[in-house]
Amino acid sequence: MKKNYLILFFFIVAKFILQYSLISPEYELHRDEYLHLDQGNHLAWGYLSVPPVNSWLAWLIKSLGNSVFWVKFFPALFGALTIVVVWKIVEELHGNLYAKILAATGILLSVLLRLNMLFQPTSLEVLLWTLIYYILIRYFNSEKIKWLYAAGVVFGIGILNKYNIVFAVLGIVPAVLLTKQRKIFLQAHLYGAGLLALLIMLPNLLWQYNNGFPVIHHMKELSERQLVHVDRLNFFKSQILFFIGSILVVVAGLYALLFYKPFEKFRSFFWMYIITIGLFLLFRAKDYYAIGLYPVLIAFGAVFLGNIFEKRWGRFLKPVLIFIPVLLFLPLYNLAFPNKSPEYIVNHPEKYEKMGLLRWEDGKNHPLPQDFADMQGWKELAQKVDEEYSKLSASGTTLVLCDNYGQAGAINYYSKKGIKAVSFNADYIYWFDLTKKYDNLIRVKEFPTEEKEIKETGPYFKSSKKAGSIDNKFAREKGTAVFSFEGARININKRIQNEIDEMKW
Repeated sequence: MKKNYLILFFFIVAKFILQYSLISPEYELHRDEYLHLDQGNHLAWGYLSVPPVNSWLAWLIKSLGNSVFWVKFFPALFGALTIVVVWKIVEELHGNLYAKILAATGILLSVLLRLNMLFQPTSLEVLLWTLIYYILIRYFNSEKIKWLYAAGVVFGIGILNKYNIVFAVLGIVPAVLLTKQRKIFLQAHLYGAGLLALLIMLPNLLWQYNNGFPVIHHMKELSERQLVHVDRLNFFKSQILFFIGSILVVVAGLYALLFYKPFEKFRSFFWMYIITIGLFLLFRAKDYYAIGLYPVLIAFGAVFLGNIFEKRWGRFLKPVLIFIPVLLFLPLYNLAFPNKSPEYIVNHPEKYEKMGLLRWEDGKNHPLPQDFADMQGWKELAQKVDEEYSKLSASGTTLVLCDNYGQAGAINYYSKKGIKAVSFNADYIYWFDLTKKYDNLIRVKEFPTEEKEIKETGPYFKSSKKAGSIDNKFAREKGTAVFSFEGARININKRIQNEIDEMKW
């Protein structure tokens, strides 16, 4: 094996070791992960908020045993493959070994460690963005049509993974038109590649059509509830922080794309970055949507710096650029990731508070960072629902109805009773099994008033009680209650169907 690839193998191993060391055993899965895992139990060509690829991975995880190891494996794998693709980009740009190591270090010790920590579509999205840029570079170098069709395949899969990849193409098209590479649009095979991409994404487009294009509803809701609050200044700050250890390499890449003669044929990549960032700012996109833009810039910057550092005066700067991301990562390792127990964080809040990590979206400080608190209390909830479910099983069929997707997904993941909890939230609205006649109800309520819930729902059942609540003081869902209602006096199925009909658009 060549020395180059031995070093690349080292980076891949380091990536997996780091990813599995970032989460302490005291933490459970994140609420978002439970929804994505549950989608694997309801395979379809689309969902309310995401396309289907992640559900296929969830199905595979379930087939492999559904353990936390496999849940974390695929995001780590996509992160490792991103390093591989960046390595190949540097290779295609004729970068030396130093450039490869510099680029790989920048990708390894970056926001991708945080991104690849959770089972979500975003890890694969960044890999696919990087792969599209790599394919484009290969085409500009060789003009072989196979790369156009490869781009069509990657874009088609990208749409089936996360719709945000459309922004990559919206940045590529005008950027290429601004340069000499615009001749690509005279290549008939480009449109053949477009047709191939359309065929790959067609099942999801048909699903969207048959379900009234829920993606439009989702984007409208996202825009009204979340994107409208996006601060554009904070968006720019995040772009710097995402790859803070390699910010000099990113800047060098942008500079080289404009002024470094060997990169003249790749000048469109500078405009791709500018145009795509402009689109994200225009639509008030979340800051992490832009992460996929940076791996290729780091590759360009690493090649440029690797070449100019070959001069005698530059050799002294080589180790500096390698050590900067390492030195900046070390303090973040102990703060930005859930690798310290909740008790430790509560007893040592100063550094966390200084970095603003304890401030939640409600604007207040809490004992744990919000994401960490979202990884607590779920097993406890599932256990208490299981206990009550067992008691009610003797008196008929029981429906478990939750307030949000995190509760429903966590119960379904951890339940020992094979419970299929549902909610009127997210995709669960489509997953009610109304072929069964329900006699009892377990209601999981977030921050409830016990008297109010018993008063409102109790009259429809022969008996009612509060069966328990999440007591974990570190959980974001602390206080979420489990209510038990036995012996329905009404037709539960009919009431549920009416609610579903009112909520569907």
